[in-house]
Amino acid sequence: MNELLNDIKPLALALCLGLLVGLQRERTSAALAGFRTFPLITLAGALCAVLAKDFGGWTVAMGFLTVAAMIIVGNLAELKKPKPDTGLTTEAAMLVMYSLGAYLVVGSAAVAIILGAVVAVLLHLKPQMQNFAGKLGDEDFKAVMQFVVISMLILPLLPNDYFGPFHVLNPFKLWLMVVFIVGLSLTGYIIYKFFGEKAGTLVGGILGGMISSTATTVSYARNTKAHPKLAGLAAVVLMIASTVVFIRVLILMGTAAPRFFRQAVGPVGAMLGVTLIIAGVAWIMARGEKAAMPEQKNPSELKTALVFAAMYGLVLMGVAAAKEYFGDSGLYVVAILSGLTDMDAITLSVSQLVQQDQIDPRTGWRLVVTAALSNLVFKTGVVAALGNPALLGRISLLFGGAFVGGLAIIFLWP
Repeated sequence: MNELLNDIKPLALALCLGLLVGLQRERTSAALAGFRTFPLITLAGALCAVLAKDFGGWTVAMGFLTVAAMIIVGNLAELKKPKPDTGLTTEAAMLVMYSLGAYLVVGSAAVAIILGAVVAVLLHLKPQMQNFAGKLGDEDFKAVMQFVVISMLILPLLPNDYFGPFHVLNPFKLWLMVVFIVGLSLTGYIIYKFFGEKAGTLVGGILGGMISSTATTVSYARNTKAHPKLAGLAAVVLMIASTVVFIRVLILMGTAAPRFFRQAVGPVGAMLGVTLIIAGVAWIMARGEKAAMPEQKNPSELKTALVFAAMYGLVLMGVAAAKEYFGDSGLYVVAILSGLTDMDAITLSVSQLVQQDQIDPRTGWRLVVTAALSNLVFKTGVVAALGNPALLGRISLLFGGAFVGGLAIIFLWP
């Protein structure tokens, strides 16, 4: 009975996945294949793979060529029409689902189910995807292509080994974190391009924190210099962006050092809670006000990635050197200095060194929170230098509350 169930399982899954994709195609009135054809094609792929165990892999190849021939024959009538449909989406889906049926017999059922669901979703989201592509301008497309260069061309070429003083610089892992940071920021940037001036206070703050809270502070501070009435709203946006920073920090910790994350999530989460309460109160008081979100820069520029890589490497070496020569007191100096302009580098550096047991976890999260407080002080200075006095007064009150809360966590958390 168990052997029979094992034989039936891939065939049944092939039938179900074919029905799923076929149902989607039937709803679009696809002339070539629909609710009945797709399950038959997926089932054919699975049967050919079963036969290949006894007769060889040529059965799968012949089945694939047969499906391709059916597609060609099925399209002959379409090509004779005055305005033939030249789209190949259904045809491509047929070949993929045949291959997926074959994969079910020799591969992971979970992977096959995920791929089948992805195919169905891609087919279903055609209008949304076309709308998304239509909204992307040349600069946005350039940003995506630059991210492809950073992640898919440069990363695989880098050596995965440790070099340099203190044996902490690994080019592959260093650039992998660059890819992650740029990808996180690019996600916020793409979302921002769709909201643009429509972004409200809450969305503007969230996107600002995703892209760069420091850059957002500079933009809004300059904006209030020309438009003093926006000071109250700008303060709320900057507080929300600074709150998102701690969500970003937790994501980075969880990605770079899962073991450290489990130990740091309590105090860093408490710091997030403090800023969240302050931001929530400020947002409620300013709810209903609107202001255009300042222009954001493309975060996937190769120059930006190289600068971050250099900064990350320097902070990583600086933390290791401070630990070696000055002990924990030296670490806090590095955290304060590196946190002035950026939280990502110090977060990743500390996470890596904690993961390698070079820094105690309790010291590690305190360094991260210290850097965050340093970052708040720096952004307050930016507002003082570039913004309106009204914005400085409001942001000093909001950031001051967060600063006091952070100090309490550093000194009182066990």
